[in-house]
Amino acid sequence: MEKRLFTSECVTNGHPDKVADSISDAILDACLAQDPNSRVACETMVTTNFCLICGEITTKAEVDYAAVAREAIRAIGYVYPGDGFDADTVEIQCRIHTQSADIALGTNDEVGGAGDQGMMFGGACTQTPELMPLPVAMSRALSNRLTECIHSNDLLRADGKTQVSVEYDEAGKVIGIDTVVVSVMHSADFEIEQLRKYIREGVIAPVLENYGFNIKDVAHIHINPTGNFVIGGPNGDTGLTGRKIIVDTYGGYFSHGGGAFSGKDPTKVDRSGAYIARYMAKNLVAAGLATQVQVQLAYAIGVAQPVSVRVDSYGTGVISDEKMTELLRKTVDLTPAGIIRKLDLRRPIYAPTAAVGHFGVADRPWEATDLAPVLKELAGI
Repeated sequence: MEKRLFTSECVTNGHPDKVADSISDAILDACLAQDPNSRVACETMVTTNFCLICGEITTKAEVDYAAVAREAIRAIGYVYPGDGFDADTVEIQCRIHTQSADIALGTNDEVGGAGDQGMMFGGACTQTPELMPLPVAMSRALSNRLTECIHSNDLLRADGKTQVSVEYDEAGKVIGIDTVVVSVMHSADFEIEQLRKYIREGVIAPVLENYGFNIKDVAHIHINPTGNFVIGGPNGDTGLTGRKIIVDTYGGYFSHGGGAFSGKDPTKVDRSGAYIARYMAKNLVAAGLATQVQVQLAYAIGVAQPVSVRVDSYGTGVISDEKMTELLRKTVDLTPAGIIRKLDLRRPIYAPTAAVGHFGVADRPWEATDLAPVLKELAGI
């Protein structure tokens, strides 16, 4: 019988697209640290020893964007001049202007409308303790462990990717881990078989163990499958903000509305709407109202209330999806201003999300389950 597999991937913050995300979010945080009402939509591109920062920023903050970018690049680990992209020699250009006055008409504090139209999704399930799908949770854990090794081993470089294929039964229950893939940039001095042994023992085995699996039971493991990975990072591939939207969310297990997160202040519902959707989905699952939930929100530009709210429990709900939707409408203020207040989003908390993940990370405000007891009581469970 053919295996029922689902695969998700992740990347380290040294991947070119993540370098761009990290710079954009570092600039957002620098603005919010001085002016919590900053309106930021920052886009970054990186390539061989070059960084271009563009976008719309309206703020009272005085920020040296190039200096912030250079420090973000240094923190990621691009400090080796011979690698074609490093914090000290990279050329940085900025093309920043203020937010459109037309957009501001519908999103200022008096009107409080959404910054754009669009739909956002949030999801949760009982496959992991953090209530995330197992393929993306493990891919993220592998990526974060890989990043720890990168910062402690001078023979590794910042660019890396991970991928996990999970096998499920017909009912959607996890059977085991079928395939793990890890690729990491490295110094030419790191012999490939030594690197593979190091990654197998120091990255893959402990992450599998943390999730209750044994590396011996994994059918396929690929570590740097093409061999050497010496040319990488922005020197090997151009990076752009917002190009890892599936990595940033649920690894494709739940739907995605198409909007990126990094570089956007919380008045942009692409970001804040996705965060509150995760919060609601997670609390429905934490309350025991379903074992798998997806929440969809949709907004119109300049309109405060969402034009639609939808819950899909994939048939796992103990009450109807319509009833869950009604409970969320009653208990959560879904206007952009309400979301910002609930999750306290006008703070410099965003740079770490680009680096170690947006969802399934305990200290994120949208990961709290404080609403679960309320939902449970209202549902009469």
